[in-house]
Order: sequence, then C-alpha cells, then structure tokens
Amino acid sequence: MNIEGRIIGNRYEIIEKVGSGGMATVYKARDTILNRFVAVKVLRDEFTTDEEFIKRFNTEAQSAARLTHPNIVSVFDVGQEYNIYYIVMELIQGKTLKQIISEEGALPWKWTVNIAIQICSALEMAHKNGIVHRDIKPHNIIITEDGIAKVTDFGIAKAVSNSTITAFGTTIGSVHYFSPEHARGGYTDAKSDLYSLGVVMYEMITGKVPFDADTPVSVALKHMQEEPVEPIQLNSRVPAAVNEIILKAMKKDTSERYSSATNMMKDLSLALKNPSGNFVHQGTTGQFTKVIPTISENIVSENRYKSGDKENEVEQEEKKQNFISRYLEENPEKKPIVYIGIGIITIVLLSLILWGSIKIGQNWGDSGKNVQQEVVALQDFTSKDKEEAVKQIKELGYQCEVEEVYSDEVEEGKVISQIPVPGSEYNPKVNRPIKLTVSKGAKMVKMPKVKGLQIDEAIEELKKYELEVKEEREESNTVEEGVVIRQEIEENTEINAGTTVTLYVSKGPKKVSVASVVDRDIEEAKKILTESSLEVNVIYSEDTTKSNGVVLKQSLDVGSVVEEGTAITLTVNKIQELKEGTININVKSITGYKEPTTASTTDSKENTDGSDKDKDKEKETKTETKKPQNVKVMVKVDEETVYKQDVLENTENLNVTIKAKGVVQIKVYVSDVRYANEQMDMNSDNRVLNVKGQY
Repeated sequence: MNIEGRIIGNRYEIIEKVGSGGMATVYKARDTILNRFVAVKVLRDEFTTDEEFIKRFNTEAQSAARLTHPNIVSVFDVGQEYNIYYIVMELIQGKTLKQIISEEGALPWKWTVNIAIQICSALEMAHKNGIVHRDIKPHNIIITEDGIAKVTDFGIAKAVSNSTITAFGTTIGSVHYFSPEHARGGYTDAKSDLYSLGVVMYEMITGKVPFDADTPVSVALKHMQEEPVEPIQLNSRVPAAVNEIILKAMKKDTSERYSSATNMMKDLSLALKNPSGNFVHQGTTGQFTKVIPTISENIVSENRYKSGDKENEVEQEEKKQNFISRYLEENPEKKPIVYIGIGIITIVLLSLILWGSIKIGQNWGDSGKNVQQEVVALQDFTSKDKEEAVKQIKELGYQCEVEEVYSDEVEEGKVISQIPVPGSEYNPKVNRPIKLTVSKGAKMVKMPKVKGLQIDEAIEELKKYELEVKEEREESNTVEEGVVIRQEIEENTEINAGTTVTLYVSKGPKKVSVASVVDRDIEEAKKILTESSLEVNVIYSEDTTKSNGVVLKQSLDVGSVVEEGTAITLTVNKIQELKEGTININVKSITGYKEPTTASTTDSKENTDGSDKDKDKEKETKTETKKPQNVKVMVKVDEETVYKQDVLENTENLNVTIKAKGVVQIKVYVSDVRYANEQMDMNSDNRVLNVKGQY
C-alpha cells in the first residue's frame, strides 16, 4: 500500500518511504499541528487481520509510549485509520547498528562497550516499567550522527509473540538473536533481552553472529544446544573482561546470566576502566550441570518410548514371565527351592547396594574435601614466553591448551591472554584446562593494486589481504565517479594485516550551482561565473530600456547544478552609437560625361583701302563650348533617403556624409538608376564607400 502524499490521523502528512522490515514500513512525515518531522511506522497487512493481535499491539504500543529515555526512540502517538495501523515516533538521523556492522565489520571493543552500556540503560528503564523488548537485534538499534544509541520497537515484539501467531517461521525478529528459551517457545523475560544483547555485542566485536546455519530451525537448535566460539578466539584484541561479559550474558541457563540490566551495565563500566580485570562472576547452578533436553528431544524420546522401546520392554518382560511359568509348571516340586533362591538373591542384592552406597558416600565426602582444598587463585601467565608459561603450568600439575594468533600489538611468542583470567578461583580437578592465547607476531601482507577499481571491488580485494579501508572522496574531471584515484600505500609494499589503508575515491567532476547574473554588469557577471569555474561566452543584443553593458539573459537556469568547466552564454546589452560615414560619388564616371571639342570658322573680307594688290582674305576663328547638364543623385541608407540633389553630370567628387549605427545597407541612384548596393559597418574604422562607374 502506497500512502505517500496522504494525511493520516488528520495530522500526519506522509512525505516519503524511508525503510521497511518484516513487520512494518517506515515513512518520513510532517506533523502538521506541531510543524515537525516524525517517523510513521505502518504495520503490514498480515498483522492487521487478527483482532487479538491488534488489541495486544495497542496495549503494548501505548505502554512503550510512556517510556522516556535518551536511549529509547520516543513513541508520540498510536492510531488507526481504516485498515492502517500506525505508530508515530521520533525521527532519528543516523544508521542502524546492522548497517554499521555490515559496512565496517568488527568494531573497536571500547566503542562496542559504550554502545552496549547505552542499550543496557534503555533496557534497565524498560524492565523497571514492566516492558520486555523480546526483539533486541542490531536492526532495532539506531546510532545517531552524534554516536548515541537509540533502541526502537519497545513493546511491539511482545504484542507479536503473545498474539495468536504461533508458527515458528512467522515469529517477528531474527532467530540469530533469540535466547534459547525464546527459540524453544518457552517463557521469556528481561533475561532474554540480556541474552540478545550478548549476541549483539558478540556480532559487534567479531563482525559475525555466534550461531549461523542454512535454516532458521538449525540456528534455533544451535542456540539451545551449542556453546559459542569465544569472541577472544575470533578477535585477539578483545579484552578478557569483555569476553567474559559476553559469555555470561549468553549463558543457556537463565540463572547463570546477569540478573538485571543494571548489573550487566556495572560490569561493562568496569571493563572500560580495567579491561583485563577479574571481576566478572560466572555463576553456576551447582557443582554439576544438569542437561535439560529441548522440546524436540523430549518429543523424540517420548515417541520412541511410546513406540519401539516400550514394546521391546513389554516383549522382554513377557518372555521372562513365560520362561519362569513354564519351568515351574514342568517342575512343580522345584517351586519351594525357586522361591527360597529368589528371596536369598534379593537379600544379597539389597545388602550389596546398601554397602556400596555407604562407601560411595564416604569417598564422595573425602574427594569433596580434597577438591575444596585444591582451589587456588590462578596466577598470571600473560606477557610471558609461551615455553615459560607452558612449563610453569605443567610444573603446577595443570593441563594446558595453546592457541596461536597473529597480533600486531604483542611480541611474537608472548602470551596475549589466558582463560580463566588471572586471579580467578581455579581447581584443576574440576575446571577445564588453562587456555593460553599466544602471539604469532604481526601478520605481514603485500599491498595489492586497487587503483582504477570501483570502490566496492577495491574493498573486497583488500579484505582478502585482511586490510581495513578508509575512504576519502575528492573531485576529479578525469576519473569516473566511484573509482579509486590513488591508494595511500603503494602496491607490493609489505604491511601488517589489519592495517587501515586510505583510498582516494573519485566523486566525479566538481559540481557547481549556477548563480543569477541577469541585470549585472558584464564584467561583474564574468567574475562571478569564472570564480565558479564556468566558461563564459558573450553575445550581444540591444535593448534600449536597459543600461548599456548589462546582462539581458543567461543560457543556464539559475540554481541548476552543472560540472565545472561547463560553458554558459551571456546575452549582453549593447546600445550602438551613431557614427559618420562618407560616400564618394564620381558622377562624371557614372554618366560617362566627356569634355566638348573646339569648333573654328573663317570669314573673308576685302581690304578697306581698295587696293587690288593684296586682295587676301583675313581669317577669323570662332570657338563653341558644350555646357554639362544636371543629373539627379539620391542616396538611401536602409531604404531611408538621406541625400537627394541635382548635380552637374561632370562632378567627379561628390561627398555625401551619413550618420548611422551598426551595419547598414547603402544604395546610390543617379538619374533613378541604381549604381551602388553595398553594406557599411559603422563600427569599423573604414567607413568610406567609393562609388564610380557602372553598377
């Protein structure tokens, strides 16, 4: 069921899904009345069809709502809307403890103890209020960004385990963290929570659960029947006191566990101060341990008895009775002798049993005294050489087991720890052999090459060499996101196993947010954008309503996130100025005008003195000149007439001055015939157009 965007309870606006589990789906929501963010846990449908469960759920959830503690996720409200059953809780920013263990593996022992103390404090508060969690596991523990542990789902697990849902496979929680009595289906109480906390500590400090198998039933049987491998054997850095606290919390017998969360919290606090101290009291029910069969064992035994075994006993008894009866029937005279013999044998057997009991009791008492007398305070063998420690143990007549582990803190051949711990009461006839954990020195490995691998692949590769990983993220314009750019330690370098290696991982190109530069001066806009590592391109446009030189628009949206080096185009306002240009028109060349030639004429006349002697004629020359005609000259700029005059057709240099801006189209007409159609860029230095000849 998707309820995102809905308002439930007339109050809680569902924003988004943030997680889901076997029992419920968790949503982030806003409390519209108090105007705060909350977490709303909505139960799955399979848990809402049982009226008995709903009744118990409401009761337990309301009880949990009364718990106020810094290590408990607060429950604000419980409600129902149609078939939606929900719980409103405090919204925690952080990770579950399970996520942290999955990401980091085994955690430092001090951090583990600090978290366990906080969980104990939460359990102490709940148990005092009569609330048992019954589902303590890393999934239900949230670690905030400040390192505070918050336990969630108080009371809800109880409602489930008490409901009519009885099938083992449908039990809420994880079988890996069940107490033996929970797995057996028996009575669970506060000590069951402490067992589960012991399992959680075990996983935190070793990186794995104590019992695992292919099926939940197999895991449950291991909880009931098997002892866990001690944490110190899986992680040599675990202090002896912390090891003993975990083992005590995980005792099969509830009487041997911590009696309360308060007592467990006291030992955890002491472990921080004295991690090697011998203060953890491993309680026992008596000198001998009684093995209590599991339900499955009882059922098998009972069935066997009811079937084959019982039949065999009856059959054997019948055979005995038939043999004696037949013998007496065949030999009736032997009846007195047989009866007397049976009586004598019975008396002898009873006498032997009585005598044996007396002797056994005497020996038991003597051995008990001897055993009591041999109890000693176990001395400290840690920090000694292995050979020296083993020799001393054998000289004392004790048995000894040695396990060698790598350690980068303890010198090779030295004893790291011992079990039982130094100072504890030890009886070699009763207690198990002394177990010494001896250092093999630091384990050396060669650093593999992980540069160029995806970070997940690099982590897996380093795990093969028992190396820890620390990630440092940085931007890169050349390496794909999630790929290792470089490694702190060069390949083939010999280092200690367990060393933390820093890997520098690409975050991809650096992302920047695009700022708004519209209406800013172009120089200021360029500065802002180049400081954000963006490439700036400029184009111009004219808007007479805006100032000259301001940005009119930008190609990337304001607030968009882009990679460094992305190009952004700015459209800048450019109001162009009027500038003068000159058009030189050679009208004479256009019209083809030619200068006129001189025409001479001669007239004869007689001499005035009447003399016939020289009757020559006098010559007189006359010159006629052709005058040039006017022609019409017109100049248009972008189809606008800027010049129109009549000029002589022999004009050689007609200079027409124009004023314009930008690139303009110039046309020149002479006698209505177009002789020029040219462009002139008024922004250029050369603003002269020469017009001559025919177009």
